[in-house]
Order: sequence, then C-alpha cells, then structure tokens
Amino acid sequence: MKRPFLVGLGATLLVVAACTSPQNGTASPSSTGAITSPTGGPHSGLPDAGAPEVATPIDTTDFQQKPCATLTAAQIAELLGPDVKPKEDPNDLAGPSCFWHPTSVTQATVSVIYNTKNQRGLTAIYEKQGTSFPLFVPMEPIDGYPTVAYGQADLRSKGSCAIALGTSDQQVVDVSVALSEGNVGKKDPCAAAHEVTATVLNNLRAR
Repeated sequence: MKRPFLVGLGATLLVVAACTSPQNGTASPSSTGAITSPTGGPHSGLPDAGAPEVATPIDTTDFQQKPCATLTAAQIAELLGPDVKPKEDPNDLAGPSCFWHPTSVTQATVSVIYNTKNQRGLTAIYEKQGTSFPLFVPMEPIDGYPTVAYGQADLRSKGSCAIALGTSDQQVVDVSVALSEGNVGKKDPCAAAHEVTATVLNNLRAR
C-alpha cells in the first residue's frame, strides 16, 4: 500500500479533527457528533440517502475491544514522533476510541473512534448532510471502501478533519487528525486524515 504523504514531515505534520479545545494545555478527544440509530429496524433499507454500499464488510469486533491496537506503535511514531502514549476510552460518547497526542499541544494528534452508537453506517451521515453535518465531502474510496469527510463544524481552516470509513452498511470507523500548529493553512487536513484512514483500513483487513 502507498505510504501516507505524512512520511518525511515528521511529528510536526498531524495534530485530531475530533478534538475539543485544549484543557489545561492538553487537547481532549470528542466525537464528530453522536449519531444514533432511529427506533425500529435500524438495519432496514441500507444503504440509503445516496450512501455507497460496502461490498465486503469488515468485522471490527476485536479492535472495538482494543481500539488503541488500530495503529501500531511504529506507525504512530512515524506520524507523530517517538514516545507518544495512547489514551484509550471504551466508553466514548460514540463508541470505543483511542487518542494519540504528543506532549506539546502544538503538535499533531490522531484519533480513531468505533462509532458503535451508529447502526446505520454511512447512511446516517448522508441523511444529515447540510443539516447536522455542514461539513460533508465525499472522499475517494480506499481499495473499494467508501469514505466521507464530515463534521458538526467545518474546522479545515483550523487544521482539523474527520473521515468516516464505511466498514459495513451498518458501521463506520471515524479517523480524525488535526495538523500541528506549524502546518495549519499549509497542509490539507482532510487529505491527511484520508491517508491515515488508508493505514487504519490496511490494519483492519490484516487482522
């Protein structure tokens, strides 16, 4: 698989789209929006609302139990630099998550959220484009798996972007990045998130 264009830019490239404002000097992860399934037959008629079909579903159960295993220590070091400790949260608002943040708040961060509260997959996002999600930009599929950049606010100018990866018609994995302070306005955060998503997908399929 093609290596992310992040390689060679070191720890200064990335900083998570699913980040709140820094608290006590440390950015904290948050979901791009709690997407819950409507009552009654959440899996019926999927995909819908123009969402693409996921032809070959991926079972992410193992990674939901250990979300920080989604990216290896070597991959995180390549993206963010050495000595980055993951923060795992099995009770995140949207689902099990892992957040990687270097010591400095000016550096890049990455997060992965298994959005288990959403049982309608990409359909739930496509249904809310332009309303709950003013940021809605379909991205290129990765090896046939559909992706879309989305969010409750458009934070691209601030260096943040979240990508939803369709792993089945019912489930998505959110991959978020925020650019380091020095790269805001110089790099496309959604392109960065898309590249990290490709690495995540490769790991999911290898399990």
